Amino acid sequence: MESSLEKMVDPTLAEMGKNLNEAMKMLEDPERKMEEENENKYARKDIPGPLQGSGQDMVSILQLVQNLMHEEEEEESSQSYRVQNVGEQGHMALLGHSLAAYISVLNRERLRKLTTRILSDTTLWLCRLFRYENGSAYYHEDDREGLLKVCRLVIHSCYEDYTVEGFNVLYNKQPVIYISFAARTGLGQTLCNQLGLPLSCLCRVPCNTMFGSQHQMDVALLDRLIKDDIESGKLPLLLVANAGTPGAGHTDKLGRLKELCEQYNMWLHVEGVNLATLALGYVSSSVLAATKCDSMTLTLGSWLGLPAVPAVTLYRHEDPSLSLAAGLTSSQPVEKLRALPLWLSLQYLGHDGIVERIKHASQLSQRLLENLKNMDFIKTSVEDEFSSPVVVFKFSPELPNIDQIQHAGSASIIQHPITSNERQICDTFNQWLGEQLGQLVPASGVDVVELEDEGTCVRFSPLMTSAVLGTEVQDVDQLVDCLKMKIPILICTLQLREEFEQEVKRTVGLSYIEDFSWPGLGVVRYEYKSDGKNDDKQEKEVEKINTGLLKKLNELESDLSFSLGPEFGGEKNCVYIGMVTEDLDVSELVETIAATGREIEENSRLLENMTEVVRKGIQEAQVQLQKANEERLLEEGLLRQIPVVGSVLNWFSPFHASPKGRTFNLTAGSLESTEHTYVSKAQGTETTPPPTPTPIKQRLPGQKLFKRSLRSSDGFSETSSVSHIDDLEKMEQRSHSVSTVQEQGTVETEKAEQQNDLAQETNEATEDLQSDKSQKLENDCTKVEEQENLR
Repeated sequence: MESSLEKMVDPTLAEMGKNLNEAMKMLEDPERKMEEENENKYARKDIPGPLQGSGQDMVSILQLVQNLMHEEEEEESSQSYRVQNVGEQGHMALLGHSLAAYISVLNRERLRKLTTRILSDTTLWLCRLFRYENGSAYYHEDDREGLLKVCRLVIHSCYEDYTVEGFNVLYNKQPVIYISFAARTGLGQTLCNQLGLPLSCLCRVPCNTMFGSQHQMDVALLDRLIKDDIESGKLPLLLVANAGTPGAGHTDKLGRLKELCEQYNMWLHVEGVNLATLALGYVSSSVLAATKCDSMTLTLGSWLGLPAVPAVTLYRHEDPSLSLAAGLTSSQPVEKLRALPLWLSLQYLGHDGIVERIKHASQLSQRLLENLKNMDFIKTSVEDEFSSPVVVFKFSPELPNIDQIQHAGSASIIQHPITSNERQICDTFNQWLGEQLGQLVPASGVDVVELEDEGTCVRFSPLMTSAVLGTEVQDVDQLVDCLKMKIPILICTLQLREEFEQEVKRTVGLSYIEDFSWPGLGVVRYEYKSDGKNDDKQEKEVEKINTGLLKKLNELESDLSFSLGPEFGGEKNCVYIGMVTEDLDVSELVETIAATGREIEENSRLLENMTEVVRKGIQEAQVQLQKANEERLLEEGLLRQIPVVGSVLNWFSPFHASPKGRTFNLTAGSLESTEHTYVSKAQGTETTPPPTPTPIKQRLPGQKLFKRSLRSSDGFSETSSVSHIDDLEKMEQRSHSVSTVQEQGTVETEKAEQQNDLAQETNEATEDLQSDKSQKLENDCTKVEEQENLR
């Protein structure tokens, strides 16, 4: 390519292409290291700084752009994936923007000829490619701008004096724009705001409720609405139809709608992703009817994976002056250069390349649809089972093939007419399913969509994503495999939710929290037993216990996920349990949660009580030490307190007093004398009876917590299995008895060591207090002696 660039006559164009290639190589290489990066030149690149006076070279500026692009690459993996799949056709689109800036400086006559050629070529190619004969094209950045210009054109056509009198003409005969309920959110309001029309000029047409697709516009009801508007003195102006609704990808009955528009002299505008299939050899009759409409909007950027190319609105109109007044055409040559990136990209891809990309996307959706037909508990919402560019599906537990499920007797799958709560649960599960599939297979481009009748669904629209993400057939197969893995998890979790709720309600100390928006087994809270505390303190205790409970549960060796729930909108001070499998032992899980919560609560109460007991014990020790010091003064006499006399008296007649200390018994919560300690030269310990050991459930090697042993009778008779169970029970009893004796001995040893340590600490504290009192008394006696000497 570089050799061909060198052969160019215009050296500026050659230099432009070369610089673009170098710039794209630099920007698409996230591992490129520059000397400026080593010098931490852009250490604070996220903070705007002053403009450098000397300026920077192109390499430094591109390096700054590259650093900003890949600054959070790990968090935005999908964004980096899109950048890596721009491809050469994307480079052509980017080159078009550079060329447009260069061409705009040409002299006016050259610019006019060049822009006219670019505009006419692109319009001709698109009209032939999408079977739209004798059409004109308007290129725009915002995909809604084309419809807005078309509305202006229709207003100019229907109101002859609109150019002169403006809104006064509209006041006498109010225009009406008809939009389907399945149209893009906010489209009608945007049109009214940009056109300066009141919202009363907008009429939203409901979709079918009895016959046909629930995402198609109700033609009979539309006919009645138009007649009512005409009788009330309004003017039906324009109808916006869909060839692929934004949600489900269904196509309106365009043939009947066109007949209705011709009957009432209305303009028919069509938009939607299914318009891309007009470029294929075989086109469904419903989409083919779009070629007879008055205008259509094409979004080629997403269909072909072209970055920064404009959307195109093809239309038919005979009066060029009205098109100019509406803004569909422009006399400024620079505005015609909007088509330049698309002109370059279409030439690079060619007719076969464009058709191949659209055909590849249609084949991907068809492959997924064929796999979904054979899957249980998956309900699809497609317009045509044989050819649908958009595939919408959902996990539907109310389907009739429920007898094939294992453990169907525990908690039955929904077989009755679904209620509002059950629908909300299904929507939550489908939301989780869509998010999981998007994370596991990011190249598939699946997303979650909210539909009015079906609820939350998963959507696969390769026409909008495959060209950018590079979706291939193996990605669809991987998506199907992941879906097959997630369906049993959804079924088992839905089965065990009711059992989990009943177990929690039967367990003392636990409360079941109803949260239909949580995709998992359920939500539980350990309730703190109040003892007359105020609400604030009780709430803090509940928060403390449940936080500790969550930490303990996460430390267990299990396959379950425990969390605090969603960041926004969830219940406080609860434990949220995620998705589960069929081998979950619900009763063991609930018992473990309750036992762990009680242990944390008892430890909290013990610590609180111990703190109070130690505080009272210290106060009592101080009082007794004060009394002991006073008694010692009385026993020694007044003469022994005089500094000089006391020393002489103690020399001739020493005073022998038995040391009186105190030890603090944490078990009894009382102070005791240390005479026995000084006599025996050892600190006595009182043993407490060991707690009653709780039985420990024996597990097979490698078996994790909360797992139920699955039945497997292959190759074993009933007698052998019973004897094997008996042997396991005997081994469990033996190991339990041995472990009980070992635990008792261990508990006794630990209790004795703890009591020794606590008693020793208390004795040391008591002796410190006693020595402090004695030191203070000697200081007082010294002061008395000094005063006597002064006298």
